Amino acid sequence: MSDDDRIHYLAGEPASALNPAERAGLDELRALLAEPSVWAEPGPGLEDNVTAAVTRAAAGARADRDRSVPDRAARAARRRWGRRPRVIAAVAGLAAAAAVAIAVPIILGGGSHPVQYEAALAGTALAPAATAQVTLTQTQSGWRITLHGSGLPRLDNGFYYEAWLKNPAGILVPVGTFNQPDNVTLWAGVPPTQFPTITVTRQRANGNAKSSGQRVLVGVAHPAH
Repeated sequence: MSDDDRIHYLAGEPASALNPAERAGLDELRALLAEPSVWAEPGPGLEDNVTAAVTRAAAGARADRDRSVPDRAARAARRRWGRRPRVIAAVAGLAAAAAVAIAVPIILGGGSHPVQYEAALAGTALAPAATAQVTLTQTQSGWRITLHGSGLPRLDNGFYYEAWLKNPAGILVPVGTFNQPDNVTLWAGVPPTQFPTITVTRQRANGNAKSSGQRVLVGVAHPAH
C-alpha cells in the first residue's frame, strides 16, 4: 500500500488493502488527529511539536511490539514503522499549514478588509485654496491616518502644521505634526466614530502645546465606501 493510500485512510477514506497490523497503527494516528487540541489556533513551533509528540508515541508502540512478537514479525513491523514517520510528517505539515491559513486573517484583523474612514478637507478663510484627502485605517496600534493635500505653503523655522481629531463636545486630540501636506502619515489613539471632525492648524514652537486656533483645513470623517 502506498503512502498516498495511507494518507487517504488517515483522512477518513476506506482502505480495504490494509492488513490488520498496519490498520491498527494508522488507527492510533487517526485517533490522535481527532483530538480537538490538534486543530486549535497554532502557536510558534506547532509543526515541530506535533511531529515530536507523534514520533514519541510511535517509538513507544514500536518498543512494545518488539518485546511481544518473534524476530521475523518484529523486523516486518520495523519496516512498516520506518515508513510511518514520513506519513506522520506529511500529515502534521498539512495540519500546520491549514491552521496557519485560518489563523493569518484572524491575526491581521479578523477579515480581508480593514475598517476605514475617509474625509475631504476644505480650506478655511486662512487658506481658501487648500484641500486635502484623508484616509483613516484601523490597526492594532491605533488609527493610521494618511493625508494628501495641496494649497498650503511649507512651514519651517519654528512653524509647523498640526492635525487634530475633535468630538462633538469640542475636545481636541492631537494626531501629529508636519511641514507640508504632500504625503503625510499621522496616528490617532481615538476612533473617528467618536472624534469625527478633522482639523489642521498652523502652530508655532513656543512651548504651548494647545491648538493655536489658526485652522487652515477642516472636514468630517465618514465610513469609506
